[in-house]
Amino acid sequence: MATPQENLLDWLRDAHAMEQQAESMLKAQSKRLEHYPKLKARIDQHIQETFGQQKLIDECLSRLGGSSSSIKDMTGKLMAFGQAVGGSLMSDEVIKGAMAGYVFENVEIASYTALVAAAKAAGDSETEAACEKILPQEIAMAEWLLEHLPELTEAFLVRSDDPNLEAKK
Repeated sequence: MATPQENLLDWLRDAHAMEQQAESMLKAQSKRLEHYPKLKARIDQHIQETFGQQKLIDECLSRLGGSSSSIKDMTGKLMAFGQAVGGSLMSDEVIKGAMAGYVFENVEIASYTALVAAAKAAGDSETEAACEKILPQEIAMAEWLLEHLPELTEAFLVRSDDPNLEAKK
């Protein structure tokens, strides 16, 4: 049986790996985007937010005497690499990437919601505050993706219908 503190530490390791995966995915997507400047700008903004999130999680882990999990971090990065390679092979890469990003943001929202509750139960107000700081950033990114998906889809369809334009990225 694990204590609330032990579960919190384990879930912070998961969050660390999740943010490593997010960084890899976002960077790969940003690097490939050529024809969707609003999406690229928002992804680049979220990359910077992700760096801040990683710093907060690292501080929580250090304060609690823990460290990240190399295995979890490596697994997350490998998953991000696989997604980037798979996405680059699709003719509708930008749309699939935006949809995958929306799903991933919602996983992060769920993770940080659980971490806030776990930190509260463990009596760790500093971790609770850190996760409460991260949560609105993840919500904002998910909302942005959902709100802009119709516009992005329309832009993709226009480019896709024109034989002189590249649409996928």
